[in-house]
Amino acid sequence: MEKGNYTPVAEFFMVGLSNYPELQVFLYILCLLMYLVILLGNGTLLIITILDPRLHTPMYFFLGNLSFLDICYTSSSIPQMLVNFTSERKSITFIRCALQMIFALGLGCTECLLLAVMGFDRFVAICHPLRYTVIMNKGICVQMASWTWMLGFLVALVQSGLVLILPFCNNIIDHLFCEIVALLKLSCVDISLNIFVMRIAGIFVLIIPLLLIFFSYVFILFSILKIKSTEGRKKAFSTCSAHLTVVILFYGSALFMYMKPKSQGTKLFDELFGLSYWAFTPMLNPIIYSLRNKEVKGAVEKVIIRKLYLKKL
Repeated sequence: MEKGNYTPVAEFFMVGLSNYPELQVFLYILCLLMYLVILLGNGTLLIITILDPRLHTPMYFFLGNLSFLDICYTSSSIPQMLVNFTSERKSITFIRCALQMIFALGLGCTECLLLAVMGFDRFVAICHPLRYTVIMNKGICVQMASWTWMLGFLVALVQSGLVLILPFCNNIIDHLFCEIVALLKLSCVDISLNIFVMRIAGIFVLIIPLLLIFFSYVFILFSILKIKSTEGRKKAFSTCSAHLTVVILFYGSALFMYMKPKSQGTKLFDELFGLSYWAFTPMLNPIIYSLRNKEVKGAVEKVIIRKLYLKKL
């Protein structure tokens, strides 16, 4: 298509899964239930990390950040999906689409960086236990968390800005939300610069954090193997098993979603998997940390019992 064959876009129409109207009601109920579980689970985890003094440690500080991030992450897309599932005119204004893309991409990048920071925290806790409170002091933790948020949104703003200045040939997004790749497909001009920037950003927010996590756990494994007692090794591993599970789940889903070869006849599967990727991982995070961590379970019970007791009074 010629460069001049475009008109300014005021709104977009999202037609993802529109060819399967029989799924709309089922997907609406499923997404609503998952979203409620996400809000309840991550909200509870966030509240107890604030209210329980025993959880005022670097590990739970970063966990609280993760819970807050997951709430924002899913809130940037799922409510709009729910509206589209029940609407005949599946439209979104240009500004709302831009904001959705920026927030979704920024929060996704932030989560990648935050998981790397959490991996570093576990590395210091296991490999340098005597210096842990000195290295991971409150000021350093706040700075590290702040940098993950700032860098994540900086990457998102650069990529999104380069997309939003492009001319679009049409306003039909074949996706469930305003995702950057889906918008790039609508462009009338060469997107080589966008692809290059996306690859550089992918190295920065995906490859480098994943390598840092990998090497952190290599050192953690060596440190655990040096522990003589079986009980000591078990306790040391239990402190990082929940984080490792979340990392495998998050990066495994992301790599499968974006790195697998494209093949014919998989569009429905890709869209359904993308939908589960956006909601399933944030929903499982608080469950994983609750099941694998006695302190979290104890704090949840303590907060709930306290509230029930105060209500009776």
